[in-house]
Amino acid sequence: MKTADVIIIGGGIAGIGAAARIAPEASVVILEMEDAPARHATGRSAAIYIRNYGNATLRALNAASEPVLSEPAGISDSSLLTPRGEMIVADEAGITSLESYLDGSDGLERLDASEAIELFPLLRRDWVQAAAFEKAAQDIDVDQLLQGFLKLARRHGAELVTNAAVTGIQRHENLWQIETPAGRFQAPVVVNAAGAWADQVAALAEVDKVGLSALRRSAAIIAPPPGLAPNHWPLVASAAEDWYIKPDAGKFMVSPADEDPVEPHDAWPDDMVLAEGIYRAEQAADLQVKRLEHTWAGLRTFAPDRTPVVGFAPEVDGFLWLAGQGGYGVQTAPALSQLAADLCLGKSSSLSSEILTSLHPSRFQG
Repeated sequence: MKTADVIIIGGGIAGIGAAARIAPEASVVILEMEDAPARHATGRSAAIYIRNYGNATLRALNAASEPVLSEPAGISDSSLLTPRGEMIVADEAGITSLESYLDGSDGLERLDASEAIELFPLLRRDWVQAAAFEKAAQDIDVDQLLQGFLKLARRHGAELVTNAAVTGIQRHENLWQIETPAGRFQAPVVVNAAGAWADQVAALAEVDKVGLSALRRSAAIIAPPPGLAPNHWPLVASAAEDWYIKPDAGKFMVSPADEDPVEPHDAWPDDMVLAEGIYRAEQAADLQVKRLEHTWAGLRTFAPDRTPVVGFAPEVDGFLWLAGQGGYGVQTAPALSQLAADLCLGKSSSLSSEILTSLHPSRFQG
């Protein structure tokens, strides 16, 4: 049985990031059920940093992560961010939703219909009634972030074990003992960074679940109309959150922004859901989608209050939750990775006590 100081279950951006921050001071083993890291949510991200995305806790985590994404010392030699911009657009029915999004936001510029069309010329003048623009939204180089974290973790001795789906967890003499097809492992601290499978991991350890829901999000790549070069256009999203379009390597990534509850699995898109979302986008933008060049889906995993779950389980020693990042996992990874490391190493966090309380799993206990 291999022994470490910390075992991390899950090789997505959360688990790999936590390993990178823990490994300089403790021995770490990462257990990944697939044959390589980031097969699921991390590898299917929309890859954008939006500071005003999410509730108040998430916006604080976004802000805490931005300095690392901009100047990723030890992770990359250059910034992981490139300018993109995000524009929220509304038809008449969506103006109330747009106002709700603006409430509590920082750094957004209100736009009228003409200004919105100037930024994204395919918008239909008879559809768009109002808009808001976040100039500071930026693309994230997700692969560079992941690989940088992984190299940093390995440089300090962390071990990534693949094809290691967890089949059993027991607490014995102050150690968590974990069974996998790749071998047996033990450590005083286990980090549950298993994404959509995190509640299942908790059940194996006889730790109370927190009520996570895996929600499918679909996307497709389409060609832009002939003669257009949209590389520098912003991401544009419906205020009603029922479609978005993001320029991607000279083409468009289009999503219905679906959130269909599913069991944890290797997700694939529902053709009808994708078609309905593309139809909604076509009503707002001058697109005639005749062919989908590539389609995929991923799972966004949310706690009941749509806030991540990060902290030690109150009912047992040494079981750290790092789950429920929803659609914010990549852009909050720097902040949450550091928090997970601080908790594992018994250090104080730079995050406020209010943020720590809002993240803690005890909030789900009566």
